Amino acid sequence: MTQQTYNKALLELAQAGLEAVKQRDESSTAMKTPAAESHFICSWMVQSLKERRFSKLVADDLTQWIRQGRSMGAGANLKGLLMSITNQYQQVKDTSDKLGDKLALLLSELEQQDWLIFTDSEVDTKLKLDSDGQASLIISAPEYEQHIVQGEMIKPINMYVRGDEQQLAKLALQQGLLISQGNKKTALVKHHKTYRLYPKNQQPALALLVDSQDK
Repeated sequence: MTQQTYNKALLELAQAGLEAVKQRDESSTAMKTPAAESHFICSWMVQSLKERRFSKLVADDLTQWIRQGRSMGAGANLKGLLMSITNQYQQVKDTSDKLGDKLALLLSELEQQDWLIFTDSEVDTKLKLDSDGQASLIISAPEYEQHIVQGEMIKPINMYVRGDEQQLAKLALQQGLLISQGNKKTALVKHHKTYRLYPKNQQPALALLVDSQDK
């Protein structure tokens, strides 16, 4: 039996949520306002959590989204969230090989976009980069050299980033890469955030999402 992964569980949840919304929208009696739609999705999530319809791997996500839906209403944009997850995770579903090569292509593209890219120095203590505000991405040399073998990523890689997060997410997705959400507290480079890449794109939590157009 194939073991359930977080990526698969999350995609199944998002697809099921969008299908439920589609069926609701096809009903002639459904109210077509953003507030009504948000209420429906939030209620669907509550029921899904209560009935344990999906893997426990995504239970914390459901709990968080329910909280957001209740406090923010339509502003939580739960449909947009589900669309972003579906689009992104479906896109990388069959592109989990040679992520080391894909990372190299991402770095090259960022460099062409005038980012500063550093992969030749060890990062093992707090550092400061004087970049005059220019976007930058740093990977510790031992990780970049040792966590990639013959183009394949064999261990997680930390990227210390200062720059447009959505630009990073979009360019990474174009290369078939999922990256973690940023964490400023763990960054070893001042004014940067830590983002992680995982072998086979198997992020243990929700990846950094490209904003949905459904706003």
